[in-house]
Amino acid sequence: MTDETQTAENAEAPENAPEKTAEEQLADARAEIVNIAAERDAERDRALRAAAEAENTRRRLERDKADAVQYAAASFARDMLTVADNLTRALASLPAEASDALRTGLEATGRELASILERHGVKKVPAVGLPLDPNLHQAMVEVEADAEPGTIVSELQAGYTLKDRLLRPALVTVAKA
Repeated sequence: MTDETQTAENAEAPENAPEKTAEEQLADARAEIVNIAAERDAERDRALRAAAEAENTRRRLERDKADAVQYAAASFARDMLTVADNLTRALASLPAEASDALRTGLEATGRELASILERHGVKKVPAVGLPLDPNLHQAMVEVEADAEPGTIVSELQAGYTLKDRLLRPALVTVAKA
């Protein structure tokens, strides 16, 4: 070695520092291995969690996409319910002397509209004679009736569901307690 190299090595190592024994070096190496293993395990855990989160996000997006496709017609169906209501009112308000052809035509149109709605998953909510279900019915009036309290006596406006979601609650009259 040259004098400059020895001087540089002496400057880095303190003169009074004792050299580590083989056991101390081995203990330091083991501690470093344990630290590296802990870091590796932590990184593996983070990677697994990130992969699980990505998979959960993918599943959630697929479910949201399926719901969007399944319930895309909800707004249109809701609008068509007003047509069905008006058709029902028109039939109910026909005078007795109205022509049979007009009545038959309106009834056929109503059946066709109901068939189309049902084909696309829109179903009428059953009401009269059943107990009030706040998830499907909206009580508008309470009346004295021979029925058990809380039973639906009449339907003011039909309610509908689209597949398993409520489009519109049935507006009903309920027997008083």
